[in-house]
Amino acid sequence: MRNFPLDPVSRNEYSFPVAMTPITRTTTRGGELKRQAILEAALELFVERGYHGTAVPTVAEKAGVGAGTIYRYFANKEALVNELFREQKQALTAHVLEGFPTGAAAREQHRAFWQRMSDFARQHPRAFAFLELHSHRDYLDDDSRAVEQGIIEFGTRFFVSAQDRGEVNPGSPMLIMSMVFGAFVGMVRASWEGRLELTDDAIATAEALCWKAIAAD
Repeated sequence: MRNFPLDPVSRNEYSFPVAMTPITRTTTRGGELKRQAILEAALELFVERGYHGTAVPTVAEKAGVGAGTIYRYFANKEALVNELFREQKQALTAHVLEGFPTGAAAREQHRAFWQRMSDFARQHPRAFAFLELHSHRDYLDDDSRAVEQGIIEFGTRFFVSAQDRGEVNPGSPMLIMSMVFGAFVGMVRASWEGRLELTDDAIATAEALCWKAIAAD
């Protein structure tokens, strides 16, 4: 799996990660269906029980396949979770970036990012929970870390560019990005835990408050 390449840019410009090229597989249609069933079962179990609390035979039972079948597609549980991480992170990134208003002011881009992330979280709650509400530190491989790093670098460049145009307060771009994304994840987590209803009004209010916290006067 390739990472998201980022073109060299000046401090006043930034580019979007391009879509990753899907891996070419030689599996049959039946084989691909089994592989997908395994990934879907793993996603559900990893969200409910965590990576370390999920055993390969449990994934196989959930997917409706024999335990040995999993090893035809994935070398081990670590390979399975990394494949799942990359596929879901690619889906999230594509959802956010397709048709993104790259030429708009930072305020509009922030709103678009927040709305698109919210749409993904509501449409694919398990995928979002797996990606953002769990810690993957213990098992991500180099390819998965590269995917994650590419997205972090993209976000950092966005805030650097917005700061240079005077649209966002000065300060560490990484710190500002962490504040924004942390607020978003906290909102979704509160919804998952039943403390907040993730309505359109709640999403819009949270986005406006978050922008107010980072916007330059």
